[in-house]
Amino acid sequence: MLGLQRIEVGGKRFVLLEEVEYERLCGESGQTVADDDALPAYPAADATGRFPALAYTRIQLARNLIRERKALGLSQERLAKLAGVRQETLSRLETGKHTASAGTIDKLERAFAAKRKPTKARAANGRTKRM
Repeated sequence: MLGLQRIEVGGKRFVLLEEVEYERLCGESGQTVADDDALPAYPAADATGRFPALAYTRIQLARNLIRERKALGLSQERLAKLAGVRQETLSRLETGKHTASAGTIDKLERAFAAKRKPTKARAANGRTKRM
């Protein structure tokens, strides 16, 4: 029996699970669980409880990049090649210490989208379309 709790937030119902149960379910479905401890840490709040916007945004982008890249089974080197950026650039972005240009973010998003969605030819016959 699952140990869960139901809550309602903003008119939507959610189910809360113990972390070990979530990990077990992910394992059974073949999904990997993101290890948040291995991701760059968010900046600390100041004395008034506010977070530095630029540092927070950099870290949020870094965490999203790492999660998406790992979920798609890509190395930094492979993602960089698919996106047309240098591996060093991707590494710097994933540390959360550098700011990405809009063009770099666009290139990375296009590379992720290409890996997420199979081409029509691949979906139709199970093979990759050569370009």
